[in-house]
Amino acid sequence: MRVISARMLMGAALGFATIATGACTQLKGHQGYVLDVDLINSVQPGVDNRQSVLQVLGKPSFTSEFNQGDWYYVARDTRNFAYNNPKVTKQTTLRVSFDAKGVVTGVRRTGAEEVASIRPYGKVTPTLGRKRNLFDELFGNIGTVNAAGGGAGEEGGGRDTP
Repeated sequence: MRVISARMLMGAALGFATIATGACTQLKGHQGYVLDVDLINSVQPGVDNRQSVLQVLGKPSFTSEFNQGDWYYVARDTRNFAYNNPKVTKQTTLRVSFDAKGVVTGVRRTGAEEVASIRPYGKVTPTLGRKRNLFDELFGNIGTVNAAGGGAGEEGGGRDTP
């Protein structure tokens, strides 16, 4: 009886250890554009235009609203353990610049060093002005409709007057 329970205990411990180590497996992921160095090197400034870049590299990740519509191709590698948020291990941004005629003027690669890290300020957006609670919002205008300096009085500024 004692031999059977020791074997069962050893089997349960081995099963638990297998499941526990499986939960700590590092997960790797890729997001965005798949970089191909040969294709990127084939884009030549002064030779290629928007159509040829589109045929070689494909549709960009996003385009610029300024600078005559530069194209950006973004690739990001991440890793995480179990249920943690992914951490960026490598990021490459390819920027293809065009002139006014749509001819390539430059191809530039950058990494994660140019990515801005933004930390939100708490859970509340700071605003100017006074703090108001629910009762101030509901009953704050009582008595101010025809009071001096409040509401629509005799000085105008209503809907029909400028």
